Amino acid sequence: MEGFIIKNISNDYVVKCSNNIYNCKARGKFRNMKLVPLVGDYVTIDEKDLYILDIKERKNSLVRPSIANVDQAIIVSSVKSPELDTYLLDKLLTIISYNNIEPIICFTKLDLLSKEERIEIDNIQEYYSKIGYKVVTNEDKNKFREILKNKITVLTGQSGAGKSSLLNLLDKRLDLRTDEISKALNRGKHTTRHTELYEVMDGYVVDTPGFSNVDFHGMSAMDIRDNMKEMFDNLDYCKYRDCMHIKEDGCMVKNLVNSKDILISRYDNYKYFIGNNKGN
Repeated sequence: MEGFIIKNISNDYVVKCSNNIYNCKARGKFRNMKLVPLVGDYVTIDEKDLYILDIKERKNSLVRPSIANVDQAIIVSSVKSPELDTYLLDKLLTIISYNNIEPIICFTKLDLLSKEERIEIDNIQEYYSKIGYKVVTNEDKNKFREILKNKITVLTGQSGAGKSSLLNLLDKRLDLRTDEISKALNRGKHTTRHTELYEVMDGYVVDTPGFSNVDFHGMSAMDIRDNMKEMFDNLDYCKYRDCMHIKEDGCMVKNLVNSKDILISRYDNYKYFIGNNKGN
């Protein structure tokens, strides 16, 4: 019988086959193959003995969170308490794009902003939209039905940004546990303890622990460049086809930064990513 994994706690896997749910264990052969079943995996199971027999080929997979066959990732980014972390946002956008997953930005907690702060955040939101990213806020509840329908979506982003709160807003039946922001640390407490797919608005969404230790594992400097939209989209206008937009003359990206057509925080983050990249 074929189905897909919707939940994993330790060595137990919840597999959905049509409208039936099975609690399964993984066969020992996967350990010998150094293959770990992941939430999102399409699998064949023995419904009598409750074992996963086979894992279908994946189109992609992530390490943190541990999930496979993701269509899109919503990066939940708080704009206040905690403050907007453009470094983590740009890092996640780059890594998610590299993994052939569509990134979507969701800004939260806009109601906490002053009028002046809201203008600044609106400008940042407009910039990310202009360069080609899909951007929403947690105030755009009606837009999420179209975004989530028939997709496997991962929610990620900074701790305390409101991932579980967003899911509760989209579907009150979930009633996911949330904790208050730790004012002393200015970050959220981890409230999610396992990986699970929830049925939300005709799609599946995974709520994951907040994390910040993602890195550019396996990515070269050019991979980073090619997965930051402005750095790749303006490459044809640079003097050199292999321009890295840092020291080269005739660089269109540096010109656009100087004219403020490229957000300075994006360029600063890009330079930091390249300078500290430990990939190939």
